[in-house]
Amino acid sequence: MMGLFRQLSALLLLLFTLDVIALPSRGWKDILQSHKRELLQDLVTWDEHSLFVRGERIFFYSGEIHPFRLPSPPLWRDLFQKVRALGYNGVSFYVDWALLEGNPGHFTAEGVFALEPFFEAATKAGIYLLARPGPYVNAEISGGGFPGWLARNPAILRTNESAYVDATRNYVSNIGAIMAKAQITNGGPVILVQPENEYTNGATNVLFPDIQYQETVLQQYRDAGIVVPLINNEAYYKAALWVPGTPGGVDIYGHDLYPSSFDCSQPSNWTASQMYTDLRTVHLGISPTTPFAIAEFQGGAPEYWGGTLYDQCAALIGPEFERTFQKNNFAAGMTIFNIYMTYGGTNWGNLGQPGGPTSYDYGAAIKEDRTVWREKYSEAKLEAQFFAVSPAYLTANAANSTDPGIVSSTEVVATPIYGNKTTFYVVRQADFRSLAATTYKLMADTSIGPVSIPRMGGSLTLNGRDSKIHVTDYDVGGINLIYSSAEVFTWQKSGSKSVLVLYGGAGETHEFAISSALGGVTSVEGTGVKHEERNGTTTVNFTVGPARRVVHFGQKLDVHLLWRNDAYNYWVPYAGSATATSNTEGYTKSLLIVAGGYLLRGASVTSSCISLYGDINATTTFEIIAGQPEGTPEILFNDKAVPNVKYVNGRVSATVPFTAPLLSLPDFTKLEWHYLDALPEIKPTYDDAKWTLADLPKTYNTAIGSTTPTSLFSSDYGYEVGALLYRGHFTANGAESTFNVTTQGGGGFANAIWLTSPQGGFGSRFLGAYVGNGSQGDNATVTLPALKKGKCYTLTIVIDHMGTEANWTPGLDLLKTPRGILNYTLSGHPASDVSWKITGNLGGEQYRDQARGPLNEGGFYAERQGYHQPHPPTSEYGWKVASPLTGISAAGIAFYTTRFNLNVPQGYDVPMSFVFNQTASSDSIPNSPNYRCQLYVNGYQFGIYINNLGPQTAFPVPQGILNYQGENTVALTLWALEAKGAHVGSFVLQANDVVQSMGYFDSNSAIYPAQPVWQKRQEAY
Repeated sequence: MMGLFRQLSALLLLLFTLDVIALPSRGWKDILQSHKRELLQDLVTWDEHSLFVRGERIFFYSGEIHPFRLPSPPLWRDLFQKVRALGYNGVSFYVDWALLEGNPGHFTAEGVFALEPFFEAATKAGIYLLARPGPYVNAEISGGGFPGWLARNPAILRTNESAYVDATRNYVSNIGAIMAKAQITNGGPVILVQPENEYTNGATNVLFPDIQYQETVLQQYRDAGIVVPLINNEAYYKAALWVPGTPGGVDIYGHDLYPSSFDCSQPSNWTASQMYTDLRTVHLGISPTTPFAIAEFQGGAPEYWGGTLYDQCAALIGPEFERTFQKNNFAAGMTIFNIYMTYGGTNWGNLGQPGGPTSYDYGAAIKEDRTVWREKYSEAKLEAQFFAVSPAYLTANAANSTDPGIVSSTEVVATPIYGNKTTFYVVRQADFRSLAATTYKLMADTSIGPVSIPRMGGSLTLNGRDSKIHVTDYDVGGINLIYSSAEVFTWQKSGSKSVLVLYGGAGETHEFAISSALGGVTSVEGTGVKHEERNGTTTVNFTVGPARRVVHFGQKLDVHLLWRNDAYNYWVPYAGSATATSNTEGYTKSLLIVAGGYLLRGASVTSSCISLYGDINATTTFEIIAGQPEGTPEILFNDKAVPNVKYVNGRVSATVPFTAPLLSLPDFTKLEWHYLDALPEIKPTYDDAKWTLADLPKTYNTAIGSTTPTSLFSSDYGYEVGALLYRGHFTANGAESTFNVTTQGGGGFANAIWLTSPQGGFGSRFLGAYVGNGSQGDNATVTLPALKKGKCYTLTIVIDHMGTEANWTPGLDLLKTPRGILNYTLSGHPASDVSWKITGNLGGEQYRDQARGPLNEGGFYAERQGYHQPHPPTSEYGWKVASPLTGISAAGIAFYTTRFNLNVPQGYDVPMSFVFNQTASSDSIPNSPNYRCQLYVNGYQFGIYINNLGPQTAFPVPQGILNYQGENTVALTLWALEAKGAHVGSFVLQANDVVQSMGYFDSNSAIYPAQPVWQKRQEAY
């Protein structure tokens, strides 16, 4: 009877959802919505060990990717495939509220901001999603995802005060509805939702924890139709907030874990790192009935202006970190795991936090340009693929990490994880910082009794900053691996044969054993392998070297013994449809194990043919060691037949030739550039009649009051992004000698000051600039020339707005940290003698470019006119032919634009970057090192280059934004911050890699990045 009721309820709910029927009352709808949550248990549920999805127990193994940091939807499938190739089955993503409701009350999620193509790409790649829409997300983005207009909100943000909650309703109801449609209950990929973010600490001036606020956010998402489990991420792993079953509690408790420092300048220094050995105990003390979940685990580090390059962050949080710290998490029985970031992407269009550069590469496993050559990508693959074939882990129980008697050395620590049959032993150095090579024996309990490993002589070795997972009584397709000190990469069974891949570090001694009932070793490929029969057990001992060895146990088992660096080149592709446009869609687990290739995205197998899909960057021999059909099958690579297929020792191989394409990239020294003065505001004849009058007698900002006669906070007037310009008008009395001004623009900002007068005997005079050193504010006093009494003068101040501050701690309201002029003094005058006007991006919150979003444009004249877009009117009056490589000879702001064509051959993925050369005053052309540039590509701002700060000089621009087969418009703003002017030292477009590929760019994506061309803006000034 209950089953019939559930079916009828589901049918009624479906009909209601599709508007086929109308329910007679709100009460019926509430009942059915509640029952829909019960029905969900057939799709996503959990116990104390792990999640179940569609009845299958899974390890939710996830990488963080933000769609808004790659505004080219046709490339989202590429990222999902690269994540799937690692062995992950999940992706977590934030949503940036500021990009979707830049205009208060007007929510839009269209074009590159649409999420439906992201969901579709995830579904086709077989990826489950953890959605993290906020309202607050942090994520090192401007405002932490809060739109800048919240600075005018009178409430304390992230509290239950009605003004703030009311401000979130439009966003949450809209984004919640989008997420609801993408839930697994509706055939979508979303299986978990995290409302709010790291809501763990509060300032002393607010009630914290604010249970009412937490419950308000949860209810908002439930009202929007979210029925999948809700999860949280406590910022501190011992914080017992929002525990399931408590007020404000979520369904599944999770936390963040960032055990290393963020100091990328010392990538080999682990002094500031922490090894948390009580993770399991803490979890059981907080939420013993839910799986152990780490919703964010450190996958890199952010960088800042004046810092180091992201490759050093990739070294700090590199393969050694992954082996040591991630395996410590596994030792605690973690089964929900999300790595922040797995692909960082780009802070294009001013979306990044103040103090942070355009790049958000993060030192992640997948680089900002989508390449996967970092070793940490390969190490991540070894670990994830192991758990993909180790279901026994999902119901195992972690024990004490200091259990004595498991290892023979006190310098090594072992944690056993006990399953019903299998035991996983996670070993690491007792001092995880140690660089020593420590020898030890493992004393393990096995199905043949206690064993001291290795049994055939020698010792195991644990090198510094390493960790290993040894296994006992581990199932390999129905064959019991009694023990293995070498780590398992993967195994597959096809037909009657199992293939097992083991690996270890160079020079290490390892040993494994199986039952002699299998028939014993029948042959060995390679040298240096010892084996013996003892009491019904076959033991194999070997020392790891660069050459692969293969141990054959008749037609029942092959064991491949690999050096770890060789294992990096092995793949476990996933099966899908064998077409060029959907080559890995609809994933099911493949039976293949393949050696070779830069990347394998997927595969399909028939009785006579193996189709592989992937990328190569050199002539590559693929060897299929498991899952191949009998005989010598045909092999296709990217739908093309591969000749000369070989069959040796039960394995098939074939070589795919790589042919480098002919690339023709522009030479910017030879292109014709057009130039325009982008600071007409300092001319004596400039008319600012259309500017916003800064006449508010009091700021709307309730966190920080203004000290000027009228507010000069930019957010009070709706200007919250990019360059800000102020013009202060006064009449001289002859007593002026200095002007003092306090400005604030956020970390890495700059400012510059000019004085102009149509009456005062000079046109325009540069008074000085703050060139930026990473500070968020500046106080400066400039000397004024002699002014004529009774004459009118104008102070023009340009301030770089680097983004709004994040709002991590409720009560501090750091988002409201003002931008613009905080205070000023004009000698000989009361402050009220100066009347001010302000401008920023054209329209402010009523921004003009809907395709590229609310943050893409700032307040420079050329931006307000839209000249950064394709096809600006360079033939009109005022434009000249001039190059940024020559630059300008005085302080000011210049705008340059040029066009070029690309014709990248089809079938190649060629990530590209625009690269500046850091220049100094010693340059052969007189030049100041103190300048900064904005890079626009087809209207999208894809770079803020600060020559005197760095570190970023290379700016990747993805295909889709950059037209690979067609015309491109590139524009640069050049802001010279010293009197002698500046020029760009060099500027090139370079290919970062050349990869032969197919299907990486989804030409069938529903959204292609729109590139609206320039149209005259009638209201521009």
